[in-house]
Amino acid sequence: MAHEKPGDKPGYGEFVTLLAMMMSMVALSIDAMLPALPEIGRDLGVQRENDTQLIISFVFIGYAFGQLIYGPLSDSYGRKPAIYLAFGLFIIGCLFSLFSTDFSTMLVGRILQGLGAAGNRTVSIALVRDRFEGRVMARVMSSSMSIFILVPVIAPALGQALLFVAHWRAIFVAFLVLSISILIWFTIRQPETLAREKRQSFSLRRNLLAVKEICKTRVSFGYTMAAGLVSAGFLAYLATSQQLFQDQYGVGTSFPFYFATLALAIGAASFANSRLVMRYGMQVLSRIALIVLSILSILFFVISFSMAGHPPLWGLMVYFVLLFFCIGLLFGNLNTLAMEPLGHIAGVGASVVGALATLLSVPIGTLIGQSYNGTVLPLVGGFCLLGLATLVVMYWTGAKSTGVDEAG
Repeated sequence: MAHEKPGDKPGYGEFVTLLAMMMSMVALSIDAMLPALPEIGRDLGVQRENDTQLIISFVFIGYAFGQLIYGPLSDSYGRKPAIYLAFGLFIIGCLFSLFSTDFSTMLVGRILQGLGAAGNRTVSIALVRDRFEGRVMARVMSSSMSIFILVPVIAPALGQALLFVAHWRAIFVAFLVLSISILIWFTIRQPETLAREKRQSFSLRRNLLAVKEICKTRVSFGYTMAAGLVSAGFLAYLATSQQLFQDQYGVGTSFPFYFATLALAIGAASFANSRLVMRYGMQVLSRIALIVLSILSILFFVISFSMAGHPPLWGLMVYFVLLFFCIGLLFGNLNTLAMEPLGHIAGVGASVVGALATLLSVPIGTLIGQSYNGTVLPLVGGFCLLGLATLVVMYWTGAKSTGVDEAG
């Protein structure tokens, strides 16, 4: 538990709100950019339209490596110094992107933003673990996620609103203002939660040992790979969503509405999962979700192929809502299943599982996104293959025979 005077720390509501704002930086830095991708591409002289997708993908590269760094740093030097580093990198990344005159500088800025955002999320969870435990900790995380889920719903609309009145660079100005405001709030109101006597000497060796253990533990490795494959499809969707809705279907400034609808489908699935998982278990729900995802994608691919890759928008939205409901069930369950055998290294294990899954998802998701050809076929086909591959990986783990996630 934390070593600070009760009067010195923010109250429950303030702490939850601050935590949610810090954790939301990665989602905000991705989703708010989506409406601006065409303008950025034109201004920075991007030759291939698909290359603007890298503005989204490169955030995940920084995010993946950041997850491996901040855990050991915060355990060694305290939570606040690690958060200061994270915000510093994010702010520097925003400045790179804000003043970029070429595409390479923009991408460097985006990697730094991902690297910084990873620290906000990773260390925020450690802050909760320091201050709370048991059911209270679960309540804090659930409350924070309730606020966090609103970010993908409103972020594209915020980006679109800024484009109505200003240049795309104003989005990065907004990131700067928000991040500096949160940093000041955090600095003034949140005390250090890790006492000096509990700090450990800095060592990346623990991460390397965790990687080795995860790779040798079939359940952890298998579900980490499964989480990465599912995330790859979602990354491909994020990277191509602007082209898909605005260019192919011509929805124009209504794009944030369609994006928000699908974000709500994921949120609804997370809410449903919290109730269903206690009755049916993580494995059963994950398997059902993957089977439905795969069958849906195969059927919709056939339908889309018969229409030369241009199914009606209403049909695409029905498919996506059902698809993302399945993905919402999978996100939490697959990561939790991967963590089941890692209770003795929970902190570093969570960082490594997240990093490995992200490192797998980035190249696969980027490859699918770069295959976009003005039709829905590459994306839907990608979901077909990834769904089937994830089912194979789940079968290979043989988790049921190990007693993991037995229904109760």
